[in-house]
Amino acid sequence: MTRVGVLGARGRMGREVCRAVAATPDLHLVAAVDPAHEGQEVDGLPVASELDALSDATVEVAVDFTHPSVVLGNARWCLAHGVHVVIGTTGIPPEGLEELRALAEGGEANAFVAPNFALGAVLMMRFAEQAARHFDAAEVIELHHDQKADAPSGTAISTAGRIAAGREGAWTAPGGDGAHPGARGADVGGVRVHAVRLPGLLAHQQVMFGGPGQTLTIRHDSTDRASFLPGVLMAVRAVASRPGLTVGLDALLD
Repeated sequence: MTRVGVLGARGRMGREVCRAVAATPDLHLVAAVDPAHEGQEVDGLPVASELDALSDATVEVAVDFTHPSVVLGNARWCLAHGVHVVIGTTGIPPEGLEELRALAEGGEANAFVAPNFALGAVLMMRFAEQAARHFDAAEVIELHHDQKADAPSGTAISTAGRIAAGREGAWTAPGGDGAHPGARGADVGGVRVHAVRLPGLLAHQQVMFGGPGQTLTIRHDSTDRASFLPGVLMAVRAVASRPGLTVGLDALLD
């Protein structure tokens, strides 16, 4: 039975992860960390404020759903203390991933980072990469709840990168008028990405491809945070057997 700790345990995703781990027979929830909610409880566990609680509970795998401002520090601590870490917090820059890769290589603990743990979203990105071989013209629209800290989302950035790598040619369209420079979205590796933040949304993304006389739209919608949990549990079970840094749930689907 794998001993699991959750960072950001009282957050929206943290609570869901705690509940899922506690209900899974081969996993054991033994630590919950969330500095903003010290002393409260989650699934019968008192919430700690310090990462030392992971060592005290002999945690084997830590799951991080915190904030872009603290996630790298949490991961550094875990890897330095021999705790495997599964990261669902998005907004880690490329140089942050390279740091994690260097820390995990040859160390006692591994890291697993995924921009999205919903299996449907992972398939959406894979299908978009396949479609890009036939459609150079593509744009990404991602829609999330209004409390999401980063924009564009990690899923959108990853999707844009896979489209750019998959297509054979290049495509550009007018960038809009100078008075409204953001109207055409962000340029992510040559792919326009548009980010929407509104109450009432959870996590949604559509990729639109265009060609002569036709369009193709690939869309994924997460309407409940339960959509992320099977992927999180899959990563928790797999991280110990994957040396170094693994990026993306796609690696586990094959």
